[in-house]
Amino acid sequence: MASTLWDDYQVTPVEVALPGGKVGLTLRAYRPAGELTPTDVSEREDDDDVFAAKDSRRPIPGLADDEDMPEFVWTKEALDEVAAGPAEDEVAERAVEAEEAEEEEEAEAAASDEEVPAFLSHKGRLLLFASAKGLADFVRSNAPHDLKQLEGWSKFAKSVKADDVVAGEDDAYELDLVVENLRGGPDAWDPDLLLRAGEFARDVSYALRLKPVMVALSPGSPLDDLDEALRASADGGLGGFFAKRKLRKIGAEQASIGWRSIIGKISGAVDWRD
Repeated sequence: MASTLWDDYQVTPVEVALPGGKVGLTLRAYRPAGELTPTDVSEREDDDDVFAAKDSRRPIPGLADDEDMPEFVWTKEALDEVAAGPAEDEVAERAVEAEEAEEEEEAEAAASDEEVPAFLSHKGRLLLFASAKGLADFVRSNAPHDLKQLEGWSKFAKSVKADDVVAGEDDAYELDLVVENLRGGPDAWDPDLLLRAGEFARDVSYALRLKPVMVALSPGSPLDDLDEALRASADGGLGGFFAKRKLRKIGAEQASIGWRSIIGKISGAVDWRD
């Protein structure tokens, strides 16, 4: 029954182990970006939200206010230019601008169709539950959270029972073991542990809009390079041989410090509900 429930509504229980012996349960779903309203982070106490739209304009010293500016007066030359219509170079420039605008619209449309993660979260915080019963009771309640926007949520929520809330092996993440594993050096690194931690961190940083985590794991970053080398090493073959050599060049201390910061940011955005 449980697997059918999750499959029918495309929602998955997730288990996360954090430092300090804390293990929590939450829910995750993937939906097209255009169907989701991002979590509201306006009340979260951080100043590095990559999505926050703030007016960064500042007064420029020496620049007069609007009321101090001289009144504009139309000259005969200016009126003649308007009457003559746009010049050829202006027409060409407008055509280029129109083409660029069309390309931007197409890119936005494609992005809206891309599936992105959403979690059981509220106000930019990940809701974690120490027990399956606590999570099930919360889901059936009228408490606000970000997954309520999913189509069919009301019907789904009424069906969730504590016995249904069991995270599968692929949806269990041991963030509490990552830093210690990295400190052991390349020979001790556990690719499955580290790659799965990266998967969860990327998902939750996107869903919660955690800019520092997104940047730390972005393509081309040292920690992303570590992930790529771990994948290649696990695949074996000639590529795996070179990947292992690359792993030995990655500093264990640098990697562990980077991941400690990531886990700290995620832990700081958790709201324990039971």
